[in-house]
Amino acid sequence: MSLKIGIVGLPNVGKSTLFNALTRTKGASAENYPFCTIDPNVGIVEVPDARLTKLTELVNPEKTIPAVVEFVDIAGLVKGASEGEGLGNKFLANIRECHAIAQVIRFFEDPDITHVHGGINPKLDMDVIHLELILADLDTISKRLSETEKKTKSGDKDAIRQVSILQKIKETLESEKLVINMDFSDDDIEYVKTLHLLTNKPFLYIANIKENQLADFDAEKVKKDMNLGEHEEILPISAKVEEDLVEFSNKEAQEYLAELGLKESGLNAVIKSAYRLLGLQTYFTAGPKETRAWTMKIGDTAPKAAGVIHTDFERGFIKAETIAYQDYVDLGGELQAKDAGKMRMEGKEYVVQDGDVMHFKFNV
Repeated sequence: MSLKIGIVGLPNVGKSTLFNALTRTKGASAENYPFCTIDPNVGIVEVPDARLTKLTELVNPEKTIPAVVEFVDIAGLVKGASEGEGLGNKFLANIRECHAIAQVIRFFEDPDITHVHGGINPKLDMDVIHLELILADLDTISKRLSETEKKTKSGDKDAIRQVSILQKIKETLESEKLVINMDFSDDDIEYVKTLHLLTNKPFLYIANIKENQLADFDAEKVKKDMNLGEHEEILPISAKVEEDLVEFSNKEAQEYLAELGLKESGLNAVIKSAYRLLGLQTYFTAGPKETRAWTMKIGDTAPKAAGVIHTDFERGFIKAETIAYQDYVDLGGELQAKDAGKMRMEGKEYVVQDGDVMHFKFNV
């Protein structure tokens, strides 16, 4: 699966500047006025992973293919978007296609850059976008509820169960809370997914701050102050710093980050956070023609992992030759790991572990 993250935010919060920096492009216009990003800009970036680099050194393949993240820079939102204000309808349509929402929130002061609400108020900014997504979802739920209630008149058991779920969701939305923080049974979760609700996506809040504020930013305190839930995280990032990093070599970038008291770039932090929120992990395939990183759900079995490569691999799955990443590296490669008895033949019930190096046997 390819991870898609929608970058959203009110006008003039630094959203497009951050997008440009994260994707190492100048593809999104960053002028100081609302709606400068009319159509979603898309940037594909590699997922940084030192393990893939190490496997490449050992295998020396013809090509190395990293996992990727797709960032979608979506037009700035204003109050009333759920009713079509500004570019609301286009905004809402584009965000439905993303796996997670990264909302850029302005924490920095700058008298030269106007704020749509006239002043810096991170909680208000967050609440405005939440409310627009909630209102859009309420419209979706109300329509589905009306349709499903008609089916209950014939005694349809599935419809009766679905109405109960829809009513709970409606109550949650009416209390201005996000669906992603609701508790559902496993069966109910599958039905809720079919609703494609905007507020049923993990939220990552990017606090856009000045570079001199990065080292002292207390994310846990801000998360508590903003009353964020389990499926919500906040990351301090300076769009200006990320913009500067684009021009640096790897060595210069590391030195610059160290000066600021940072261990990694904002891009790395965003990707790690998104993987964590979505419950994702990486497995590898390694061979002379290609060494590659693949993204999959934590807890999925070997056939599901095979299906990430191609649906035929999952459908005709027989077994998976599996070597733990550390064994592969410590022993010096596939043949050495096999000779040492570290290659395992795993079947359909095997739960893939992060970093597994796998080769699938299938028959279709």
